[in-house]
Amino acid sequence: MKVKRIISEERMLLPELRDVLLSVEAARLESGDEMFYELRKSIEHANHLSKTSAEKARALVDELMKLEKMKEDIAYRIANLMPRTRDELRAIYAKERFNLTTEELDEILDLVMTHF
Repeated sequence: MKVKRIISEERMLLPELRDVLLSVEAARLESGDEMFYELRKSIEHANHLSKTSAEKARALVDELMKLEKMKEDIAYRIANLMPRTRDELRAIYAKERFNLTTEELDEILDLVMTHF
C-alpha cells in the first residue's frame, strides 16, 4: 500500500492507541471482517507495552508539561515508557542540551509513580 499524502498528524499516547486498536478489533469481530496480520501484531504490541490507562497517561503528560525543563515530545516519551529509575529517565534526556539535577529527576519519577 502506498501512501499518497498525509491528511493530518498528531501525537498519541500508547495507551490511547491501544484503546483505539481494541475498538477497531471489536468492530471487525462484530462485523465478521478479517483481522489482518499487521492489525493483530499492532494490537499485541500495544497491549504488551502499555503500562497504564489512557486517562492516567494523559494526566501524567498534563502534569509533566507544567515542569520547567519539559518539552512536549519528552513528556509523551515519558508517559509511553513510564521509566522507573534515574538511569532510564536520563536515557530519555540523552539528546538534550541540558542535564537534569537529581531533584528534578526524582520529581519526574514521583509523578510517574503516582500515575502507574
